[in-house]
Amino acid sequence: MAEQKLRTPDRINAAPRYSETDAIRLNHMFRGRDTVEMLEVLLKENMLGDVAIVSSFGAESAILLHLIAGVDPTVPVLFLDTGKHFPETITYKEELRQQLGLKDLRDLKPDADLLRQKDGNGLRWSYDPDGCCEIRKVLPLKQALAGFDAQFTGRKAFQSSTRSALPRFEVEEGRLKVNPLADWSKERLDTYMAEHNLPAHPLVELGYPSIGCSPCTSKVAPGEDPRSGRWKGWDKTECGIHTTVTPIGEDDNGANDPVF
Repeated sequence: MAEQKLRTPDRINAAPRYSETDAIRLNHMFRGRDTVEMLEVLLKENMLGDVAIVSSFGAESAILLHLIAGVDPTVPVLFLDTGKHFPETITYKEELRQQLGLKDLRDLKPDADLLRQKDGNGLRWSYDPDGCCEIRKVLPLKQALAGFDAQFTGRKAFQSSTRSALPRFEVEEGRLKVNPLADWSKERLDTYMAEHNLPAHPLVELGYPSIGCSPCTSKVAPGEDPRSGRWKGWDKTECGIHTTVTPIGEDDNGANDPVF
C-alpha cells in the first residue's frame, strides 16, 4: 500500500503586512533622500504593495497629488465626500483631477442607513463632532482602505504641535502610512506651488490655511497655528483618520525624527 502523504492545509496569512520595525527601516533607508527620488523608488519598484493616496483636496493637496501623479497617475486617490464640504472644495477637486490627469479618483461617501440613524438632521457636528467624523470620515475610509497595504497622506510636521514629531513612514493597524511632505516647510510648499503653476484652493486667500468640512472650519488669524481653525472651541485636533503623532522612542537612532 502506497504511503499516504499528509496534505498541508491552505492558510490565509492574516498577520499585519507592516510592523513598527518596517517603518523604522524605511525611515533609515530614505533618510536624507529627495522626496521625488523616494516616491520614484517606492512606486516604480512596487515597494508598498497596493497603495492609495488619501486626499482632502484642501489647502496644499495639489502638491502631493502633483508629485505622485508625476510618477504614476494611476495611483488611486481617495476623497472623503462627507456631504459637508465647502462648494469650493468640490470644484477644486475636479479642477485638480483634470489638470493633474488623475486616472482613479474615488469619492467615499458615508453609509446612507447609518447616516439616517445617527445624523438624520445633519447637525451632529454641532454637539458631537467626534461622532460626526466617525460616521462621515473614519468608517468610510476604514472600509475603503481594507483593500490596500499602504496609504500616502499630505500631513506636514509644521502644521500643528500634535504633528511636530511626524516621520516619513509610520504604521497604523498593520498598514503603512507614508508622509512624503513630513519635513516640508510652508516656504517650500509655496515655492513648489509657484514653480509648477499649481492652482491654490480658493479659500486659502480668504484666511483658511487648513480646510475641512465647512461647519467645523474657521478662519485663522496671522501667526496662529495653521490648524487652529479646525473644530474651534472644541478639545479636538484630528478628525480620527489620523491620530496625534508621538515620538516612537529613543532606540531608533533618530530614524523617526521629523527632519530628514
